[in-house]
Amino acid sequence: MLLRIFLNESANGEPGQIYSLGIHQALVKFWMSSEAEAILDTLGSVVPRLREAVPEGLVVPCDHVFEIQKSPMAPYHIRLYQDSDHKRVLDLFSRGMEENVPAAFRHMLTVPQTLLSLFGVLGTIVLVGGSWLLATACSCLIILCLWLLVWFSWRKYVATSLQTDLADITKSYLNAHGSFWVAESGGQVVGIVGGLPVKDPPLGRKQLQLFRLSVSSQHRGQGIAKALVRTVLQFARDQGYSDVVLETSIVQYSALALYQAMGFQKTDEYFISTITRLMALSIFRFTYSLPFAWEPGM
Repeated sequence: MLLRIFLNESANGEPGQIYSLGIHQALVKFWMSSEAEAILDTLGSVVPRLREAVPEGLVVPCDHVFEIQKSPMAPYHIRLYQDSDHKRVLDLFSRGMEENVPAAFRHMLTVPQTLLSLFGVLGTIVLVGGSWLLATACSCLIILCLWLLVWFSWRKYVATSLQTDLADITKSYLNAHGSFWVAESGGQVVGIVGGLPVKDPPLGRKQLQLFRLSVSSQHRGQGIAKALVRTVLQFARDQGYSDVVLETSIVQYSALALYQAMGFQKTDEYFISTITRLMALSIFRFTYSLPFAWEPGM
């Protein structure tokens, strides 16, 4: 990260200077500067005015502008999975799925059946017992039970995944006419995705299903997920598939936005079980039909 300080006029009346410092070097170079006192005076007078007068994100002309610039994105590359990646892949997948628990819980609290149940319990206890305190306590208990229900449901899904296809990725993907890729940055696996042939595709179609897309939270916003999806699409095109299909839940908002932005079309919506229906946690199925001349740079 760089810290740049722009001054219209230096302390001795000369044209303004630009200080561009690494954060870890800023203090040392600052105190060694002959203009340290002038810069301190400037900071002391400008920062309060900026805090009071400039809304966050607004750029306005002023005598002193402070620019915080992030360092360039760390480079990454996508390669085939290796057995040495197994532990990191499992950890990345587990963490990525568990991040969806709060979103699933919030979603469940907003559906009509949940709200009606909570208000129904609250109203019944108040009418029968006449105690708002008891009604509030019961409502909190119900909310806690709902949180545990969501948490255990996601944990069960993760545990099942770790015991099935992710238990032996080489056997499940690479030796099954599919493939599995990892995105690597700085010697660490930061993203994963897999693809497997659909066993019973529609008549006249040859489909590949995308599985296990996940990117480390520290490396999101760099286009890694999109690059991984492109890798699957290119693999499918090279292997002569007509479609790439995938499934994702209603609460995985970033994934939904990514797939739709890349041209995937929603073709189905269903519930895995009665519990997920009660929780209003539906699964969306998306399809990307491969054109005859698919462009990697779409």
